[in-house]
Amino acid sequence: MLRLVPLGLLTLVSALTCWLYRASPSRLEPSRAWESPSWGSPFGCGEAGVDLFALVAHAEVRALALAVVVALFGLVVGTPLGAGAALLRGYSERAVGRACDLIQAFPTFLLALAVLSAVRVPTRTHLGVVFALTAWAPFARLALSQARVLREAAFVEASSALGAGHFAILLRHIVPNLFGVVGVQLGASGAAVVVSEASLAFVGLGPRDGVSLGGVMDQGVAAMLRAPHVLVVGAVAVFLTSGALLAAGRALGARGA
Repeated sequence: MLRLVPLGLLTLVSALTCWLYRASPSRLEPSRAWESPSWGSPFGCGEAGVDLFALVAHAEVRALALAVVVALFGLVVGTPLGAGAALLRGYSERAVGRACDLIQAFPTFLLALAVLSAVRVPTRTHLGVVFALTAWAPFARLALSQARVLREAAFVEASSALGAGHFAILLRHIVPNLFGVVGVQLGASGAAVVVSEASLAFVGLGPRDGVSLGGVMDQGVAAMLRAPHVLVVGAVAVFLTSGALLAAGRALGARGA
């Protein structure tokens, strides 16, 4: 359970910073542009004098919120879908397998590029919808493959012999035994959302408010030689956020197993 500590600390520190730190992520002070880290501004300043400490904290909270919502959507939709298809067998099993193949054959990042390019003012709602369109597929595939094994287990056959229906077997026996596998996928999906959101913001398709870890990295690349601390701050923030989510997923997987 110690693997949950990094995510908890990151969330707590980011939330407290958003609440207590006096600087705003949208306040610009051109006279402080590219200022180095100091006691007054722990991470220094970026383009047009934006305070990086405030910007990163707010971007962390929004990225984590987006990652949690999308990953939970994938879990809630994909896990019962895959497990139920395996339990029903036949056409349902084949249909869900083919749907997963189709979704996972097309990169989510390219889909997001295509959709967001057609949107005049992209928001995190648009990002969430695009990510959710594909987030369920990894959960469904994992549930499908694991449920194929579980459906042959003695306790499932005994439950069926006693008259339990497919829904009862799915709810009581199949889904609870999938938590170890889907817990790891939950963290991986959240980390993928953080990296994808930062990548889209880096190429100019992120939220127009500019409060994004990818936006910080974009500023850092533009001033790599003059203010290298900006790029370092953005890259480390993305690494820590995705790493914390992956570690939390492994902790959930170990607990579920």
